Amino acid sequence: MPANNTLRQAVLFSLYGAAALGFSPAVHAQATTDTAAAPMQTVTLVGSRRATSSATDTVVPVDIIPMNKVSEQGGQFDLAQSLTYISPSFNSTRQSGADGADLVDSAALRGLGSDQTLVLVNGKRRHTTALVNLFGARNRGNTGSDLNAIPLLAIKDVQVLRDGAAAQYGSDAIAGVMDIGLKKSLGCEAIAGYSQYSAGDGKNYLGSAYCGFAIGNGGVVGVTGEYLDRGRSNRAEADNPRIIGDTKTENQTIYVNGELPTTGNGKLYFTAGAQKRDGSSAAFARGGVGSDDIPSRNSAAMYPNGFVPFIDARIDDRYATVGHRIKLGEWNTDLSQTYGYNKMMYNINNTINASIANQDLLAGGAGRSPSAFDAGGFSFQQLTTNVDLSRYYDGVLGGGLNVAFGAEYRSEEFKIFAGEPGSYIDADGVGNGGNAGSQGFPGFQPGDRVKAKRHSDAAYLDLEADLTRDVKAQAALRYEKFSDFGSTVTGKLAGSVRVADAVLLRGSASTGFRAPSLQQSYLSTTFTDFIGGVPKEVVLAPNGGVVANAAGIPKLKEEKSTSYTLGTTWTPNQALSVTADLYRIKIKDRIVLSGRFNADNYPDLADRLAALGVGEAQFFVNSVDTKTQGLDLTASHKANFGANKLTTFLALNVSKTEVTGIHAPASLRGFEDVLLSEKERLYIEQGAPKSKVTLGFNYATGPLETDFKIIHFGPQTLGTFDGTANGVPNQHYESKTSADLSFTYALSKNMKVTVGGNNIFNVKPTAQDANQTDNGFKYESVQFGLNGASYFGRLWVRF
Repeated sequence: MPANNTLRQAVLFSLYGAAALGFSPAVHAQATTDTAAAPMQTVTLVGSRRATSSATDTVVPVDIIPMNKVSEQGGQFDLAQSLTYISPSFNSTRQSGADGADLVDSAALRGLGSDQTLVLVNGKRRHTTALVNLFGARNRGNTGSDLNAIPLLAIKDVQVLRDGAAAQYGSDAIAGVMDIGLKKSLGCEAIAGYSQYSAGDGKNYLGSAYCGFAIGNGGVVGVTGEYLDRGRSNRAEADNPRIIGDTKTENQTIYVNGELPTTGNGKLYFTAGAQKRDGSSAAFARGGVGSDDIPSRNSAAMYPNGFVPFIDARIDDRYATVGHRIKLGEWNTDLSQTYGYNKMMYNINNTINASIANQDLLAGGAGRSPSAFDAGGFSFQQLTTNVDLSRYYDGVLGGGLNVAFGAEYRSEEFKIFAGEPGSYIDADGVGNGGNAGSQGFPGFQPGDRVKAKRHSDAAYLDLEADLTRDVKAQAALRYEKFSDFGSTVTGKLAGSVRVADAVLLRGSASTGFRAPSLQQSYLSTTFTDFIGGVPKEVVLAPNGGVVANAAGIPKLKEEKSTSYTLGTTWTPNQALSVTADLYRIKIKDRIVLSGRFNADNYPDLADRLAALGVGEAQFFVNSVDTKTQGLDLTASHKANFGANKLTTFLALNVSKTEVTGIHAPASLRGFEDVLLSEKERLYIEQGAPKSKVTLGFNYATGPLETDFKIIHFGPQTLGTFDGTANGVPNQHYESKTSADLSFTYALSKNMKVTVGGNNIFNVKPTAQDANQTDNGFKYESVQFGLNGASYFGRLWVRF
């Protein structure tokens, strides 16, 4: 290996860490500790289980994103939005008018679903949310991990493996893996931040502090506390009663991360975190006197001028890991236990159960009902036990061989909690105008309640070899068995060849899978949706339930994938680095949320739907094959002008997803256009922009630092309710370019102040027909969102 590789990696890492983007394409793994002297201090990148001291070239694309710069100076106050403007293939757009999805920002890689990206914390699997996204322009029918449950100041770095890795990490790692590394450094720092939109709303208040303390004999513990208050924004027109924009949320978060030496070279490590989030999302407006919503959706005695129901929720998120690492002979061993829990409980306020109001009116009253209801909710719990062993054999197969193997046991539990009766009952008769339940979000009914459990067992073997000084190879095999659908075997092959001192070629091929989530299998609910402004009652039938069985919906099974990457890295000197990676991901039997079947398009269900008092029904089903292919490109350059420094960074992702097949169950053949409508197909194919380009400049002169970013979002085409078959064109969102600008001044080595703006030119998505969008507004929550320009200030202090 070239002698300057270790130095080059250190320069690259510090270079991008200093950039405003905080991004580092991992051309070389960073591991500089001497193994013989301190075997438990080595560094392992996500996607590799190797723990040796030599600087190694990564055989698959890994982005290392240091977060110190982002947390100290960034214009975004949460992790999901911060990564959207850094990582080329990462996307997260805040939703509006999407019920619970407004309160949890889903995120994904390479245009795939949020549940097709695996999230780790310190290398250990993180749980998903209890929420399934049913509405919105992104990740419909998917679950995912809530990245914003972790405070920015607690994070050391984020590693993004842009490659299929189910053979190494198990279910969900189809698009890639994100590993969030937490701090455990000594010292204290604090941040105070404020931001608001140029329209004067959406005010954000941030207070966060971190302290790292020495404990025991050589141990350390880092504690982070954060308070974030995000204000509501509204972009609805003056004559529009809706509230369209950011939801109101209040987060209170604490995280602890540390380690403590034990016997010999062993270390006990631990992580624990909890967040309480109170959120409020605005539902569709109900009309007042003179509208069709009285008496079906409103009461003149309560809201004569109409009203906007608020879907309020309390989200509790908890995470903990405890483990022990020790070197036994030549083997590095790691035993750990991880716990994850997410609970979301709904309270609907400023609302009405119109059937109760109508019953009151018929009984001689004024026509009133309670204005707030406990609507129930759901929870998800995950327990994961891991045993991992690895050993490096020097000189085997040429340069050396790393052997890793291990096992995993995981148990999961999903619960649905019923709401109070007033949140769902039809007090004046079944199906009377669709006025049952709390407006905005009918509560979960006793029949929806569930307590579903499953477990899985897994074993893996992972080999990494230095065949020669310039040729490296990796192979992985994993067996996993689930108690609810069976077993699966996945594999991976990867390799790299250094064809010149500055040029590395790399590629991989792998198979993968994603198990159906318990949330997808057991979610049961009846809700109100507005189709072209008209309210409809929709039942989402659980897999294996009465309605799903009557419709002939088969039991859910795993999604299967094959992934290929081919790329190159070019590092001609210490100032310049370029990476380019092509990828193709094919997914078979992808789980989708079906279209809505009703008496018109599925007559066999008409009687059952009428007995339920609902107009439509939908299901989760394995029925779609997709192909995703694209290109990731990153480039970074550093230049000095005397004492001044300029860092330039480019990140590009071009991606295309297409549905290649629809496999309807036997009972639904001939109804493929309902199973996956044009509208739902386009959510899969173009829920994320076709391309995203970020060009960033960081110029440092003395105590002043200037960051300027240009972010280009490619076009998107989404469907409409009426569809092109009825002469209504699809929604086409043109390419849009945004820009961010900030200035940071170092008052001292321990204090910095930053002011700046995001989307400073106040760019908005392309306007559409509000009657055809999912959120009922003139544009969906796509690309960079719908709020426009914002301005912010931050104060960072180290003490």
